[in-house]
Amino acid sequence: MASFRHQGKRLAYRTYGSGPRAVILLPGLLFPARMHEPLAQALADRGNRVVLLDLLGHGRSDRPRDMWRYSMRTFGEEVLALMDHLELDQAVIGGTSLGANTTLEVASQAPERVRGMVIEMPVLDNAILACAAFFTPILVGLTFGAPVTRRIAGLLRRVPQGPLPFYAGVGLDCFGQDPGPSAAVIQGLFFGRIAPHRTERRTFEAPALVIGHHRDPIHPFSDAGMLADELPNARLVEAESLIELRVAPERLTNEIADFVEEAWKPRRAGGGRRRRAAAS
Repeated sequence: MASFRHQGKRLAYRTYGSGPRAVILLPGLLFPARMHEPLAQALADRGNRVVLLDLLGHGRSDRPRDMWRYSMRTFGEEVLALMDHLELDQAVIGGTSLGANTTLEVASQAPERVRGMVIEMPVLDNAILACAAFFTPILVGLTFGAPVTRRIAGLLRRVPQGPLPFYAGVGLDCFGQDPGPSAAVIQGLFFGRIAPHRTERRTFEAPALVIGHHRDPIHPFSDAGMLADELPNARLVEAESLIELRVAPERLTNEIADFVEEAWKPRRAGGGRRRRAAAS
């Protein structure tokens, strides 16, 4: 993987395809960016330059143990630093869960550099209770059970990934990491804002494709629907499940590819509010 340095830390990224239409994809919490590799390859095949960025504390990027280094604002700054490094004036930014919220943070910090947003499973107002219930035990286990989790992670790193299915290897990358930095990431996020306030989100003019699904309290469909209503130029797509884009990706991949192509078309002056819902 290629890399660059931001605030003294190494950030790793991988590029697929080439051309002027840039797309940056960001991972879910504690997952490596290569979770988006199949989507990146599909978008690259359609003439896009796709960059997968491992945010600090994720994948092959540096993993410091200082919780103060991790926040949504910092993650947004890392994306902009990547764009500076690659000399990209604009890009379509997208991601899943943490990556979705980081996309909103980039739109908050530098809206003029966001050509479009692909927001899969955002974590907003309606997810607060479920996130607290789910991540608090994980944080406790990573922190106070570090000797045990470190041993387990060491064993997982020894598992050969060659014969494994792709997403099993992605899971090993996630759970085979040292628990200390992973706990620091979660702690840092607990002490900062998770997403821009809804009054700010309503000002984001970049076109957006919002993807949500039902039966997931951490990524409730109500959050996806609320966000699609708030963003001036958003379209809502309902996924069949949490894993549709991973196990049966054709429909959603086509939706994303069409959106990227549309986002990179020359923009008409004036525009106007466009809000369409597409339930599968």
